[in-house]
Amino acid sequence: MEAEQIDELKKLIAIATDLGLSAELRTKSIELIGKIGTHEALLALLNLAANEGLISEERELTLKYAREIIKSSR
Repeated sequence: MEAEQIDELKKLIAIATDLGLSAELRTKSIELIGKIGTHEALLALLNLAANEGLISEERELTLKYAREIIKSSR
């Protein structure tokens, strides 16, 4: 994974976990993490799913994208 992708992933994770931002922005960042599709993105999504501070819909969305990454890597 390139340094640029790592930086992008870190920024998206920060947005997804910032409860001061709108749910729409957090949801969009989760979608973008899912589209990255790397092993690091998968781990980030699983960490987000375990974050009890997020609302349940956001946590479920992270699992949806994590499943998609797993399916695509078979």
